[in-house]
Amino acid sequence: MFDKLDDLLIRFEEVLNELGEPDVTSNPDRFQKLMKEQSDLQPIVDTYKEYKKNKETIQDSLSMLEEEKDEDMREMLKEELSDAKKRVEELEHELKILLLPKDPNDNKNVIVEIRAGAGGDEAALFAAEIYRMYVKYAESRRWKTEMMSLNENGIGGFKEVTFMINGAGAYSRLKYESGVHRVQRVPETESGGRIQTSAATVAVMPEAEETELSIDPKDLQIDTFRSSGAGGQHVNKTESAIRITHLPTGTVVECQDERSQYKNKDRAMKILRSKLYEAEQARQNAEIAATRRSQVGTGDRSGKIRTYNFPQNRVTDHRLTGDSKNFNLAAVINGDLDALIDALTLADQTRRLQEGYEKGE
Repeated sequence: MFDKLDDLLIRFEEVLNELGEPDVTSNPDRFQKLMKEQSDLQPIVDTYKEYKKNKETIQDSLSMLEEEKDEDMREMLKEELSDAKKRVEELEHELKILLLPKDPNDNKNVIVEIRAGAGGDEAALFAAEIYRMYVKYAESRRWKTEMMSLNENGIGGFKEVTFMINGAGAYSRLKYESGVHRVQRVPETESGGRIQTSAATVAVMPEAEETELSIDPKDLQIDTFRSSGAGGQHVNKTESAIRITHLPTGTVVECQDERSQYKNKDRAMKILRSKLYEAEQARQNAEIAATRRSQVGTGDRSGKIRTYNFPQNRVTDHRLTGDSKNFNLAAVINGDLDALIDALTLADQTRRLQEGYEKGE
């Protein structure tokens, strides 16, 4: 590990030197690439420098203890030694986490798709609440949200909703949200006061750029139709809604939220591109790790990941263990997701470190 860290330290100095060269500053693409590399290396370099500083403190304290006779000074040196040893252990753990392979999608925007599952109207109402939860979380991080497609049920619920979240690190924070979200409560639609279990499915997909995924226009069947649902006089008068079918995979995307056929087509292509990109990534990951399934997954939409228990004001994430798996429902449903996401991130990092130990890395 430390050989790698020394190499990164050398590379960091090289990047800083290159950034000061005139031919680099006059080349925007090269300059941006180096700035990104510097930004990625900075946390590792800072942590490693602090680690080395504390290691030096340990050596100095040990040397001075051998010579020092004054008891008060010896006590101070022992305390300094103890603090440095403790900090070295903490920093070594931090460095192991910082050196874990980065997900190349972590800094991307995301497209989120929420579908009502079992539970009829109550499931649709829950899907709408989940949507609002993510919108509030995005607002708390100053990310922008953009509605892409919406299918309502007429009483305030969402049969299906697709929207984009634009913000640095959006995928890194939301990638653990894919899966089945289950709710237990007495529905507004239930007159007998009985607790009902309903579900909604969430899919979080990194936004795929055109350069990352090439789609042959010959593989697309594009249909136009008249919008349905809310929309005033415009509804059913012009064929602005778009349906795109990717023939090789059978993937179908519809978008009718905009009055402009061009805008609907552009949004539908964004959704399709991200769906195909995610599917290809899932296929590759399955091939690489067929025998090593992660408990903290980022792509399995079929697995139940979380239960929102309203009578007990508790949210339970089933991928976590012990006391760390339960969270305050009122806070979570109002978009306070950081504690939950931090716990999932830590669990994933711990698992990956353990896998590294088992492989002798």
